[in-house]
Amino acid sequence: MADWENNKRQTTEPAPPKVKARKLKDFSDGTRATRITLNIVSVVCAVILWLALSSDPSLNTFLAGPVQVWDALQEEIASNGRYFKDLTISLQRVLIGFSTGFICAIPVAFLMGWYPKVRNLLEPWIQFLRTIPPLAMIPLVILAAGLTEKAKYIIIFIASFLVVVVTVYQGIRQVDLTLVKAAYTFGAKDINLFLDVMVPEAFPYILVGARLAVASSLTTLIAAEMTGTIYGLGARIQLAQQYMNTSLVLLGIITIGVIGYILDKVLLLLEARLTRWK
Repeated sequence: MADWENNKRQTTEPAPPKVKARKLKDFSDGTRATRITLNIVSVVCAVILWLALSSDPSLNTFLAGPVQVWDALQEEIASNGRYFKDLTISLQRVLIGFSTGFICAIPVAFLMGWYPKVRNLLEPWIQFLRTIPPLAMIPLVILAAGLTEKAKYIIIFIASFLVVVVTVYQGIRQVDLTLVKAAYTFGAKDINLFLDVMVPEAFPYILVGARLAVASSLTTLIAAEMTGTIYGLGARIQLAQQYMNTSLVLLGIITIGVIGYILDKVLLLLEARLTRWK
């Protein structure tokens, strides 16, 4: 009798509601066609907004529009060719300052991560200097090197060097100690441990440091070129500002942004090719 009542109660009770399985959020970048389409839409929307703001007298009293900037570019190219000269000189300064800073920073970062004594000697100074904007060092650099090309390279070198050292050093500190202990267990020497474990594990951080250093170098370039030079994108922007020529100012700003975007994409492509094993 009791079993019959239990069976009856079980048949009359409503079944528990089914829990709908949640779909896992897609964190991928999507297809290549989707990415390109969204990038184009983003650029077009930005240009339309820029055009609307620059053509409304109630909102804009100084901003040149896309048409004026395009005309300024054509005039710069057709009249004296200064645009390409400024572009070449600025790109040369960025690449030289960035390259020397990057090359010098890699061994310093590895020494700090590999040897505790070196770390304790250098880390306080690295952490101290990285909190100081490179722009604040411009007066000292000018006093030491004068208003020469060397001074501009030094300023950009400082900016890229500090960024790469801190980034790569942190990458080395994040290396899994289990890998190190396993290598020691199998009799690996220090040189093998360094080349086969530390370098591959820190390599992605090296590329990230390179990307950050490029952005820092371009940021510092403008201030470096605004001191004692007549050629370069920064000098051109300063000269255009004195004559209130916002078309040339925006042309220089956009050019620097395009350079940074292209260099960043090149480093991203390099990272994808060199870290396929990750």
